[in-house]
Amino acid sequence: MKRIASALLCIAIISSTLLSSCGKSTSKDTTPASDQETVTTEPSTIPSQDVTITPIDFSDPVVSDPGLDWQYDISFPDWQDRSMYGANNRLGFYGYSGQGVIYIQPGAGSGKFSLYINDTRIDTSEMAPGKVYSLDISGITRNGRNSLQLSDLSQGVVFVKIPYPTVISGTIQDVGISEDAIRLIDTIISCDVESGFPSSQMAVVKDGRMVYENSWGNVKTYDDNANPIDASPVTKDTLYDLASVTKMFSVNFAIQYLMTKEQITLDTKIVDILGDEFAGNTIERKYYNRDKIPLSENKKMKANITVRDVLRHQAGFPSGPQNMTNQKKLSTSPTDATRKDTLKQIFMTPLMYEPGTELVYSDLDYMLLDFCVEEITGMRIDQYLEEIFWKPMGLTHITYNPMENGFSADDCAATELKPYPKKGEYTDEGLRNRTLQGEVHDSNAFHRMAGVSGHAGLFSNASDLAILASVMLTGGYGNHRFFSQNVIDQFTSVQDEDYPGYALGWWREGDHARDYYFGSVTDSKVFGHEGFTGTLVVIDPENNMVIVLLTNKLHSKVLDADTYSGSMYTTATLGFVPEIIEIGLNGEADKGIWASMAGDIAADIKRRLDKDGITDEDYPRWRAYKAMLETKKRVSS
Repeated sequence: MKRIASALLCIAIISSTLLSSCGKSTSKDTTPASDQETVTTEPSTIPSQDVTITPIDFSDPVVSDPGLDWQYDISFPDWQDRSMYGANNRLGFYGYSGQGVIYIQPGAGSGKFSLYINDTRIDTSEMAPGKVYSLDISGITRNGRNSLQLSDLSQGVVFVKIPYPTVISGTIQDVGISEDAIRLIDTIISCDVESGFPSSQMAVVKDGRMVYENSWGNVKTYDDNANPIDASPVTKDTLYDLASVTKMFSVNFAIQYLMTKEQITLDTKIVDILGDEFAGNTIERKYYNRDKIPLSENKKMKANITVRDVLRHQAGFPSGPQNMTNQKKLSTSPTDATRKDTLKQIFMTPLMYEPGTELVYSDLDYMLLDFCVEEITGMRIDQYLEEIFWKPMGLTHITYNPMENGFSADDCAATELKPYPKKGEYTDEGLRNRTLQGEVHDSNAFHRMAGVSGHAGLFSNASDLAILASVMLTGGYGNHRFFSQNVIDQFTSVQDEDYPGYALGWWREGDHARDYYFGSVTDSKVFGHEGFTGTLVVIDPENNMVIVLLTNKLHSKVLDADTYSGSMYTTATLGFVPEIIEIGLNGEADKGIWASMAGDIAADIKRRLDKDGITDEDYPRWRAYKAMLETKKRVSS
């Protein structure tokens, strides 16, 4: 709750902000209306008693801070300079019930005016020209789109500033999430942990409120040899390795911000960012089971790759840098020099297919985009993200390389017990022969990128990540504008009709394209991403909701080269959480539905056991099956 309190304190300070003409006003016309013939009508509605109006002290140090951003910073009349009266005097803005403030400044010499918020009349009779007023509208705000109308202005101009909503504390009862739905989720994860699943953490933000935070298990469950041990419990502050969820909250967030600031476009060519060497240094190579692309043609195609191509995973690159040429023994003590060498290897890497003809999900794509962001901003991506997003939003539990940034190993949930080479990716000399805790699991992020990469490397707790993800619902946070609505829409929409489950980096639900992660009853506009370590972010614009589920499923015994025992538990499937929450929205479901759902999950696991002929009841999937039977028993009582 300290983070919520900190955020509320920041908003309280910001609420002292002046609405003055020295701000970033987007007004089109400040000519006094007295030069035109105006018909003033007397409003027939009753002024609201739910709005507190407070004059702003001009001595406040944040009164005219040019560094503050706004959801809207405009002036009336004719804020859009449109011929249609309704559009000139009315606007929609994002808000949530129970929070909200706007700032009004009648210009010098302005006349009386009428103000409506969500069709409720606000008493403006005491507002004097040249003064600034803070209006606490938390008693009349709605979840989602709200409206403001400023009418009947007899002369002059009125300035209006509206900050973005933030995340405040709340409960599931506040937002209509069924207690039985949450109980089922809690019981599933609890029974899994009791049966051997390592740990989990969860946060839900809905309607601008942090309505649920919980954690299960210990930060470390097994020793290097997979023997159970005692360790500190996971708390809501414990950090988890986000794996590929990093892609969205590092590179995607950075590029979306740069696009909003018009510092980059989707059609910007990579060579125009990183230089001609990106294509010119390419060497010849034939990929396994692929036709060889002649070097001259490969260089030509590579020179035309755009930011859009890479975000769509259609740039022509292989899935990861393990396919780079000139492989070297990976560094066990990587530095920034290691990262520079990795960039050189990317320059040398030939394309595997013609850009735009296939979709190959690629970590290399996001390593490349990381370097693009760093070239544009002049900052390493971790520093840039901290400056643009984390610090302004008051987020204290999100970072790269936790143990280099004030956290200990026990502040982090452990991942793999003993990493080992997979498919010849690296040699024994490069192995980290220890349980990984507080250092990135992804070998390429560690060995090639010194723990800081666009494809993996971020650590966070569920709460900070949910707050950060909530920006995708509104575009900003308090007095910080991050993304335009156009950018949000573009990045979350279908980019190729042949791949409807992909947007620009983001994964989409679409027509049941991502049911395994997002659930089968979610809206088609739901988007998010999953990470290999067992992490998931689900963003539901229709319900103003963010769900974050973090696990360390890899912190478990490896049964063979590709199978972790932790992956066999229901908690590891991740998608059951958004499925249950969506069912539990908007009122109470029949109580029998929850026990039936637990029974359905148990039956699915049993069918898999029967199909594989597994009868050993100590086998992880058997343990998962018995955990679901226990879940059904508990939620039935």
